[in-house]
Parts: sequence; structure tokens; C-alpha cells
Amino acid sequence: MYDVAIIGAGVIGGMIARELSFYNLKICILEKENDVAMGATKANSAIVHAGFDAKEGTLKARLNVKGSKMMPEIAKALGVKYINNGSLVVGFNEEDEKTLQGLLERGNSNGVEGLKVLKREEILEIEPNIGKNVTCALFAPTGAIICPYDLAVSAIGNAMDNGTELKCNFGVESIERKNEYYVIKSEKEEICARYVVNAAGLYSDGIAKLAGDDSFNVHPRRGEYVLLDKECGDIISHTIFVTPSKMGKGILVSPTVDGNLLLGPTAVDGEDKSDKSTTSEFFASIFGIAERSVFGIPKNKTITSFCGLRSVGSTGDFIINTPKEGFVNVAGIESPGLSASPAIAEYVRDILKESGLRLEKNENAVMTRKSMHVFREASVEEKNRMIKESPSYGRIVCRCEGVTEGEILDAIRRNPKATDLDGVKRRTRSQMGRCQGGFCSPYIIELLSRELNLPYEQITKFGGESYVATGKTKEIKK
Repeated sequence: MYDVAIIGAGVIGGMIARELSFYNLKICILEKENDVAMGATKANSAIVHAGFDAKEGTLKARLNVKGSKMMPEIAKALGVKYINNGSLVVGFNEEDEKTLQGLLERGNSNGVEGLKVLKREEILEIEPNIGKNVTCALFAPTGAIICPYDLAVSAIGNAMDNGTELKCNFGVESIERKNEYYVIKSEKEEICARYVVNAAGLYSDGIAKLAGDDSFNVHPRRGEYVLLDKECGDIISHTIFVTPSKMGKGILVSPTVDGNLLLGPTAVDGEDKSDKSTTSEFFASIFGIAERSVFGIPKNKTITSFCGLRSVGSTGDFIINTPKEGFVNVAGIESPGLSASPAIAEYVRDILKESGLRLEKNENAVMTRKSMHVFREASVEEKNRMIKESPSYGRIVCRCEGVTEGEILDAIRRNPKATDLDGVKRRTRSQMGRCQGGFCSPYIIELLSRELNLPYEQITKFGGESYVATGKTKEIKK
């Protein structure tokens, strides 16, 4: 019997699990995929928003501003890269400037600090490559960037270090209330828990319905992105937004914490919760809009494109409530969900406490976690020491990103353990460089095969039947 079962191992479920792991509770995270951070968490803008966009008085506004303030300390504790680079929302005419003034007033009401509307001359002083037709901008100095899947993996790893269990490939098929607890079943297994937290992202409405709550719906909003090579990362230093519309914050141009340049996302509402395809049509539109905001973006430096699905709830706000005894919805967590995640975790903790969950501090709990990128960030002397202790750190596997065998072995052995190619990618950045895994993938598969004691052909890209190899080329018959 678990005290709390959390359905969904994205950044929201992960941050909730971490927060609850500081108490004497038996906690389980249930994830339908083969690894954590497989939904919106792995494909979003990676922005810690300042909090000026959300409507005053909403959960989005309150939790965004609080979460943004909490994020630096949490990122440091979890060893996650966080850069307070600030953001600019650019405008191109007088009408845009009026909109920016409205955002300034809203941001002030929400408690965002340091907001200011700049004229073109002021913008050029801090961003020389700003678009030629940009006339004004809202400057938010508290805006920042982070790695969302790094945050989720580290939060869940921290929770697991404190005793939380993780069950992947657990697709919830039924939820039944029995006496004082819930029985949650998958195709092959069932668990019991006194409290359930529904943090299932795009599928949170379906999970709620299994528990008897049909008060909301969630639909996907497709967002396509383009990622440019690291040599483009210094074209700008701030995150550049355009004046927002009802569909979102528009196409942004932003450096990443790892030095690349990110463009996107598009915003197309749909019904298919599994469609993550990319299109040439939107690829072109992303560049067209981005080039208005920032001058000199080189299209030929694109290394990959991808699509993320945002979880858009039917209420217009975050859906965090208790429709049934012992059951908490944490749904419709679209942007600024990543920014709000630390505050959401505390908010859910307090809801559970008010619902009767007994919270006693776990005196043995750890609140910190070693960075997954310790070797890369170490000094030459420290690297030499680590190589002497473990020669695997002296063997480069991913040449593009400079990732060593030792780091890949750490990813496979350390909670939450990577069991497929994409899992290793999210933890180490191997396969994320110019060749996109063209050179390093075969050797990473070999390491996974050896460490997991599985045949080479059984290693997958992202679980399920996503097998990478069918056999040795010289053994395959025509």
C-alpha cells in the first residue's frame, strides 16, 4: 500500500514527487512510457517565464511568479543548468507598444519585478542583432532558461534517492475506489494507494474520467521547433518573444543552456495526442517570423527539428482540484507550467495535507543531487582525477558533445536509470550534436546491451518496438 501514487513522470509529476519525498511517505510514480520526461517535458521552449503574461488572479499567474522565484535555488540543489538571461517581448508598431504597456501593467499586478518598456535605441544596446523593424520591447530581467528534461530527471532521481518508487510502462487502465484507498490497474499489474495525484499531462482528462471526474477536457496544441548549431548560440543573449496572441506567446528565438539557438514553437490546435510530426510548411514559417525578431539567423546551421504537444485544458487556467476524496487533478498545465512547477509541487502538497495526508518530515531525506554533467563541467585537474579513478571517463563516445563512456554508464546506472537510446540522450546530451547520433549510437547501444544484459537487437530508441538493429549486416540474408 502506497500513501501517494503520482500518475505521470513529467516535470510536474517529478517535482511533486520530490517535494513529497521530504516526508515519511511511501510514494510511487506511474508512467506509461519507457522512461521519464517523455511528454511535453522533453519538447518545449525551456523558458522560465517571468510571469507577466498570465491573467491576474489566476493560478497560472500566482504559481508562475512564485515558481520563477524558486527555480534558481532548486536548479542549484539538483545540479541543473539555469541561466538568468532575461527576456524581451518585441513589438513592431504603436499598436504592439500599447499591448506591451498592458503586459507591463499586468506583470506589475502579478508581482513581477523590474519590468520596463524599451525603445529601439535601448534594445540595440543589449541586443545588437535585434530585427530591423523592431520598434519597442518589454524587458523582463527575471526571465531565464533551463533544461526541462534535465530538471525532471533530476527531480525524479532525487525523489528516488529518498525512497520513491518509479514504475515505467505502467499504462493506467482503471482506477477504483475501495474503502479508504484506490486500486490502480495496468494491463499487467495493480497497485493500491491512499491518495492519487493525476499529473498525466495530455492524458490527464482520461485519467480523471477513470476516477469518475468528467469536468474538464484536454486537447493537444502542436508546437514545432527548429534547433540550430552551437556556433549560432551567441547571436542573441536574451530570450526574444513577439507580442503574444490568444494562441500563445508566438515564435521565440532563444539561446539554450547548452549554447544552441532555439526557434519556435508554432501553435496548431488538434485532437491527435500522438502526432509529433514536423512539416516543411511550418519549418519555413518559423524562420520567417523569427527573422523579423532577430537579424542574421542562418538557416543552413539547422541540426534538427522537433514537435511538442502542449496540454491545453478547457478552463483557460491550470486545473488543480480534488473532485473526489483522495484524488487530486493537476491538469491543463500548459505554459507557464515548467516555470510554475516548483510552486505547483508545494500547492499540491498543501492540498494533500488539507485532505488528510499526514506529513512528517523525513529526517534522512536528501534535497540535493549531483549534476549529470559533473565531468564536463570539471576542471582539467578534476577530470584527470576522475579518469584515474575510472578510465571510462577518458574514452570519448560522442564527439560532437564531448560525452564520455563514464557519463553514459552513470546515466544507465543512476536513478532514474536510462534503458534506451533517448534516455541516454536526455541525461548526457550524447546524440544531440551536429551528427545527431550518427557516429555514437552504435557504441551507446553496445553499452546499454552490456549493462542491461540484453541482446544488442533488443535495445530500443524509446521503448516499445522502436528497435534500432535487427542483426549483424553480414548475417542478414536477402
